[in-house]
Amino acid sequence: MAFDLPEEKARWARASAERLWAGKTSVKMEVQLRNTPFYVKGVAFGDIVKVKADHERRELVFEEFVSESGHSAVRVIIKDEGVREEVDAILRAFDCSWEVDVTGFLWAINVPPRADYASMRVALLQIVSEKKIGLEESALAGMHRDGLNLLDLEN
Repeated sequence: MAFDLPEEKARWARASAERLWAGKTSVKMEVQLRNTPFYVKGVAFGDIVKVKADHERRELVFEEFVSESGHSAVRVIIKDEGVREEVDAILRAFDCSWEVDVTGFLWAINVPPRADYASMRVALLQIVSEKKIGLEESALAGMHRDGLNLLDLEN
């Protein structure tokens, strides 16, 4: 299924749409996402979205968000080649899965519901402060956002 990209993202991605794997649900024209996006914001692995058929393109196209899965989508851009193993170790410690784009510099990270995202974020932000990576939180699940709010209240 396809997510049409805004012009600015499309230029950067060198594509007019990002295509994600999706599985059928029991509701007609609703699908469950089966991977983590590199460019699309607001959706994560397992989320349910409504699609419409684009007969000209012969594909299903995103229409609207339906419900979240509890997973979050985070992106990392590697700025320093030497940091890959450190980022890899952090992601493994929090039981995340991820995909790397063809350049090897953009990582699409699936943060599972059970992950302590607040702690993981602290570790990643340390590397951001060293200017070794860029970080984008493209879709944070409610439980991960709530964990960040609790962390803010404690500090």
